[in-house]
Amino acid sequence: SSMESPNLEFEYGDTDALTAELSELYSYTEEPEFALNRDYFEEDFRSHARGRRWIELKMEEQKTYVMRLLDALEVTDRDKRLKVARAILYLAQGVFDECDTEVDVLHWSRHNVFLLYDMGIFTALLELLSMEIDNNQACSSAVRKPAISLADSTELRVLLSIMYLMVETVRVQTEDDRPEWRAAREAFKNELGSPLYNGEPFALLLFTMVTKFCSMNAPHFPMKKVLLLLWKTILFTLGGFEELQGMKVRGRECLNLAPLPEDSIKVVRAMRAASPPASAMELIEQQQQQKRGRRSRRSAFVDSLEGDSPFAKKQPLVKQDSLDTPPTEKVNLPKGLPWAPKVREKDIEHFLETSRNKFIGFTLGNDTDTLVGLPRPIHESVKTLKQHKYVSIAEVQIQKEDELQQCPMTLYVIALLKLLLAAAPTSKAKTDSINILADVLPEEMPITVLQSMKLGIDVNRHKEIIFEIVSQHLVFANCIPLILKFFNQNIMSYISAKNSICVLDFPNCVVHEMPELTAESLEAGDSNQFCWRNLFSCINLLRILNKLTKWKHSRTMMLVVFKSAPILKRALKVKQAMMQLYVLKLLKIQTKYLGRQWRKSNMKTMSAIYQKVRHRLNDDWAYGNDIDARPWDFQAEECALRESIEKFNSRRYDKNKNWEFAPVDNCLQSVLGQRVELPEDFHYSYEMWLEREVFSQPIQWEGLLQNP
Repeated sequence: SSMESPNLEFEYGDTDALTAELSELYSYTEEPEFALNRDYFEEDFRSHARGRRWIELKMEEQKTYVMRLLDALEVTDRDKRLKVARAILYLAQGVFDECDTEVDVLHWSRHNVFLLYDMGIFTALLELLSMEIDNNQACSSAVRKPAISLADSTELRVLLSIMYLMVETVRVQTEDDRPEWRAAREAFKNELGSPLYNGEPFALLLFTMVTKFCSMNAPHFPMKKVLLLLWKTILFTLGGFEELQGMKVRGRECLNLAPLPEDSIKVVRAMRAASPPASAMELIEQQQQQKRGRRSRRSAFVDSLEGDSPFAKKQPLVKQDSLDTPPTEKVNLPKGLPWAPKVREKDIEHFLETSRNKFIGFTLGNDTDTLVGLPRPIHESVKTLKQHKYVSIAEVQIQKEDELQQCPMTLYVIALLKLLLAAAPTSKAKTDSINILADVLPEEMPITVLQSMKLGIDVNRHKEIIFEIVSQHLVFANCIPLILKFFNQNIMSYISAKNSICVLDFPNCVVHEMPELTAESLEAGDSNQFCWRNLFSCINLLRILNKLTKWKHSRTMMLVVFKSAPILKRALKVKQAMMQLYVLKLLKIQTKYLGRQWRKSNMKTMSAIYQKVRHRLNDDWAYGNDIDARPWDFQAEECALRESIEKFNSRRYDKNKNWEFAPVDNCLQSVLGQRVELPEDFHYSYEMWLEREVFSQPIQWEGLLQNP
């Protein structure tokens, strides 16, 4: 029963706990490679250390050995380079064979990572990564293979694992950080965000890997590791939600805007989950439990208001003990609402325009100060609206630029959508879809039931991790139907999925003795109430859906057309306040279009919206008396939006800033001598381009000789 579903003790943040973030880097099929990394390290280290262990060396001795590894990375022999890289990975993993506890592993991992960064290992790894990305032989070999496995991405996986451990470890601050570590963190952050790598930021290189993989030119790329590293690089360089809140505060100060009415992160964290609305099956069961005959239509309607609803106060109440009905859960209103109401300048203009038309017969455009001829109550209303007027930073930017502020990452959105679709738990495999399991499938497929169960859990866990990362980064794309398709499943089952094998998680698997795995133990899973990454994914996707639809009429109507209300209402069964808040926001913007009968039948949901979602003072969302009857043309609105964005990006990011006013070069020699920048993959399709654009095009020589 949805009434009995437990509250989920989940606190939304930028990431999960550090151990969870480290363990998700490795697929369970990679577990044997931990011992391989250790063996290669000890084989080389034995000749250098003369019987001593790594943790017994002095700092200068450790630096000397790392410098030796750094030199060995430059050898031309590919196999020798891989062995050295595995030895470095073992250091980054915390020399676990010399540790007794997981805490020791994390301590030495942190120590070693800062040492590796200080010695310049990251820059050397970046050069090797660039070589692997440009390895056309490996790409063409992978394209021809009928099936990709772990063996096809060995070098890339090792390099990306070291880089991920370095980025994630340096990114996370701890109380006992040394002063030199704090300085290293700032230096590394600036380095990753600057165009130091071939004139481009590091994140752009990773985005290139994503697009190359999704265009099926490099199916062997280990996409989970790429996306994890991309996520943490962006999080490190741009900051998380706390930094975003601070930037909002400082940004409003710079623009002389009023301070934020509240800290949204704190408000959401203090919010309690609401009891989910009853499902159709539960309502039927309640009706069947009635002992007496059918109630009057009037009493049934009053009962559906569930007593304490703010909308019930307009109706005369009937005493509960006069109705022999089954007990229903009451909606208790808080003393104060969590959010301060907001009003936009456009809302005040619209209110005054309507009032002036009604009382004096003409309008004054955007003038919100002149109240001559309007009655006193209108004056009071305008005063109240202005008290709650909120101007967002985005509105100021739009006003200044006259185009929508947008990120210049749109080239990568389609690739991210492909990954999102491939990683969706509800998606079915198609012959033309991309394969995101290249870095999880073993070379030899399982033959026993136990091996099959282990691989099945690993595959599902792998898809969940990728889905979590992509949903974090997808900012602007018309993926409304895709997200709704994702939520059109049993969300409670998805959130409580047990696709983890705790004894195989790093660092547990390298410190403790491995117990015998059985089919029963795998089926039981862990004891957690919910899967952190899956709940995190759901909240991120709901936030994306809110960002896509906010203040966009055509997209709001898409939610209505795609019948999102019942899908979103089912998601309210998850008793987690933040997730419920973003579901209720999406329901609120479309309630006026769902009809009176829907609102009447869903009074508990309406009450939850009233209690938990911020109010816009003149938004008639609850009754639909003032339905926005504007015609909506989705394609026209999207095209207009895209045109504005392209103009903005062109003006802001094009190398030639004044291209509209540049003089035309009519000199044939000069034009032919200009250097034209071609895309990196142009040489792949050059012959096809020549055939299509040059040889197959008829040339009208007579037309060229004639005067225009």
